[in-house]
Amino acid sequence: MNPKFYFLSVLLLSSIVVMAQENSSEPEEGWKRSGKGTLLVNQAAFSDWASGGVNSVSLSLNVDYDLNYFENGWAWDTKFLGSYGLSYIEGDTFLKKTNDRIEINSLLGKQFSERWSYSTLFNFKSQFARGYRFGENEDGKETRTLRTHFFSPAYIQFGIGFYWKKSNDLWVNIAPFSQRITMVSRRFTRDLEPGKEYFGVGQGDNHLFELGASVNAFYKFKAMENITLENRLGLYSDYLGDPQNIDFDYTVAAHMQINKYVSTNLELQLVYDDNAVGRLQVREVFGIGVNLDL
Repeated sequence: MNPKFYFLSVLLLSSIVVMAQENSSEPEEGWKRSGKGTLLVNQAAFSDWASGGVNSVSLSLNVDYDLNYFENGWAWDTKFLGSYGLSYIEGDTFLKKTNDRIEINSLLGKQFSERWSYSTLFNFKSQFARGYRFGENEDGKETRTLRTHFFSPAYIQFGIGFYWKKSNDLWVNIAPFSQRITMVSRRFTRDLEPGKEYFGVGQGDNHLFELGASVNAFYKFKAMENITLENRLGLYSDYLGDPQNIDFDYTVAAHMQINKYVSTNLELQLVYDDNAVGRLQVREVFGIGVNLDL
């Protein structure tokens, strides 16, 4: 992993720890449920525009749902994240995905001090629909090649460790023993050349087993009136292969509430996984959203 990513990881984690000293309420006993569905819309239209331009429209549906339980020293926190979006650009043959994500995080902890608990972690990541790599043929027509689909890849992670929790909006989990399995379809690996890999999986295989350590953190706070920021950080190091290459996944989401039903939403995700691409991946989504409490 590039040293600048080490620095960024430490900076983000340090920021969460520092912000933990600020106001934050104690966990409430019993069940607590909350969630939001958001439909984001982006559109551009041109007519005889001198500088040129291409008509386009994109829609993205996002679901963020939390289920929290706390009683007698037991804490169980589960978060579901789902998003899917498509864009149409005038002149293109195919619709293109702007967003596609399924993620489930579940943490179970038993307190042994005021803030610390023994913990078990479960994490699942995949996507809803097929993903393509786009190009052009010799005639200049747009082509697409299947690259991914549901459960290919899929990431399943289990870990045991320690859970520090200030509130439902602020916690850090450290799992020095964490197992991660990458699952893929053999249709993508059966024809791989020797030495080549598909998301870290070799020729003819359908999974990759890793055993390592992970750190996960979450912090949500109100930056100012009607503006909420959510930070999610995930780090993973594989003991069995190149432990110095730390996988990095950081998402920051800003929700700017206009009224009860309408908001402006900005989400930025930075991912580094040498098994997938080997360089920093960046995803950014911005749009006007219609909100529905779940």
